Amino acid sequence: MSPAALDTPAAPAAPPAPVSFGEAFRFWLKLGFISFGGPAGQIAIMHSELVERRRWISEQRFLHALNYCMLLPGPEAQQLATYIGWLMHRTAGGIVAGALFVLPSLFILVALSWIYIRFGNLPVVAGLFYGIKPAVTALVLHAAHRIGTRALKNRWLWGIAAAAFVAIFAFDLPFPAIVAAAALIGHFGGRHAPQVFATGGGHGAAKQHHGPALIDDHTPTPAHARFSRRHLARVLLAGLALGGTVMAALVALHGWHGTLTQMGWFFTKAALLTFGGAYAVLPYVYQGAVEHHQWLSAPQMIDGLALGETTPGPLIMVVAFVGFVGGWLKQVLGPDALFLGGALAATVVTFFTFLPSFVFILAGGPLVEATHGRLGFTAPLTAITAAVVGVILNLALFFAYHVLWPQGLAGPFDAVSAAIAIAAAVALFRFKLGVMPLLALCGGLGLALRLFT
Repeated sequence: MSPAALDTPAAPAAPPAPVSFGEAFRFWLKLGFISFGGPAGQIAIMHSELVERRRWISEQRFLHALNYCMLLPGPEAQQLATYIGWLMHRTAGGIVAGALFVLPSLFILVALSWIYIRFGNLPVVAGLFYGIKPAVTALVLHAAHRIGTRALKNRWLWGIAAAAFVAIFAFDLPFPAIVAAAALIGHFGGRHAPQVFATGGGHGAAKQHHGPALIDDHTPTPAHARFSRRHLARVLLAGLALGGTVMAALVALHGWHGTLTQMGWFFTKAALLTFGGAYAVLPYVYQGAVEHHQWLSAPQMIDGLALGETTPGPLIMVVAFVGFVGGWLKQVLGPDALFLGGALAATVVTFFTFLPSFVFILAGGPLVEATHGRLGFTAPLTAITAAVVGVILNLALFFAYHVLWPQGLAGPFDAVSAAIAIAAAVALFRFKLGVMPLLALCGGLGLALRLFT
């Protein structure tokens, strides 16, 4: 026996005991409070806990589920939690897992949004945001680079990314139009030049065996997870009925043009466009929330992204900040209930943003499994991901403009913010610094600069 074999602990010979619904509930609640680090960090936490330590699911089945979620619009980490919860404890398990992944960050963001609105002009808070804003600019640029290195595998995909950048930067085309055009290019390109779009790769194959798992490599798919037209129709109807009932109530109480109604409708559309993660949909949120509806200002949007980066849960939870600020400023429940109006708007926005994700998993999981890996299904998504790179690059330039020229191009250039942004970029690209340490360092630097200069 080799020394390496002696150093490697033997994998357990038997699977763990069955997991009760209560035990799973406690884990998903804990996960909701510790899921920092964006999708990569959240997926790593779930892999460590569910595959390696608890062995609730095998590595191969975990990666298989993750590949499904990567093909869907919406936050893949939250959908992965929903998927595993659904696989283990049916529909109730999926709803609990997905909801607890989101609810802690909703409560935290409502509290932070209130602090921001009430005390954002205080020197301490203003100083923190002065340092964090340039760091957020660097984070968005780093996201474009990270997605680009994975997605742009040939010059044709680079061309799609460049065309998307020009479309939104020079012509201000709406994000849905760019997504639709990219999907069409992928659809027809996959037929005539399949080698160009056959660049997906999922997340690799399983390389380690951690011992038998409750849901192991060869565990048969449970009956509730097999494709059924009746089940598909039932879940789709339930999702439409739930969303339609809430929307009808908003229309009855506030009218179609009411702020809460428009938030519900707008973020339903946004939820269907989140291919490529939260950074991909942020330009669409900016176009609608800032430019069209004017629920908040551009600097507030940047501040909201900074808050979203510092809280657990999916980064797309920045929409809760958008909802809270919009509900507060638009006084959706009147001038005497500003906090309740903001909290209600944040809740409405979160509900409509995540409802489609639950429907996609609970209704479409088995259907996606049947189509996963087929080029006709994946080629449009490959093209969309390429377009997303160009859109995110435009978002980075948008943030840089508002951070470096806070009073517009006619105003002074903020050299200090530029230096912080460059330092943050170096820390991300060169030293691979994590998001939380980066924001803490930059926030502390901004606070020091504001208080002592």
